[in-house]
Amino acid sequence: MSNLVNLVVIALIAVSIIAIYNSLVRRRNEVDNAWSQIDVQLKRRLDLIPNLVETVKGYASHEKATLDAVVQARNSAIGASSSPNAQAAADSAITGALRQLFALSEAYPDLKANQGFVSLQEELSNTESRIAYARQFYGDAVLSYNSAIQKFPGFIIARVFKFAKREYFEAEDAARDTPQVKF
Repeated sequence: MSNLVNLVVIALIAVSIIAIYNSLVRRRNEVDNAWSQIDVQLKRRLDLIPNLVETVKGYASHEKATLDAVVQARNSAIGASSSPNAQAAADSAITGALRQLFALSEAYPDLKANQGFVSLQEELSNTESRIAYARQFYGDAVLSYNSAIQKFPGFIIARVFKFAKREYFEAEDAARDTPQVKF
């Protein structure tokens, strides 16, 4: 009888360990999937930037510093490592440069009326919305995963199987500032 009780207890412990492990794997995979969604949208935005810069060049070619800043920010983002912190820093630089570019467009009525520019601006705006949604989804997935590996009894399984804490995708303070454009 006691052997049967011992077997049942061991079986319950084994099932619990398997269930916790599988839950941690699922959450880790959700974080990876959420990150890939951010990555897709960031690449989409990077692909739109050269067309936008070329359109603006035709109307505001003497605004070389602003155009160069956008191109430089894009090139930095392409070369950034794939970690959330590195991507967040690159994203902040692009966001700031694009804000300056769009602020610059206010001074050029012909540019604002250009259908190609308007279309690219709308496409970038839609992409920014998708990026914001993907960031929120990623943040929620990281929160869920990090909580699971820090709570009892999950932290025991996480430590044994080396589940590492994930970092959030956080915008730098500079990305939140409104650009100052002077003419």
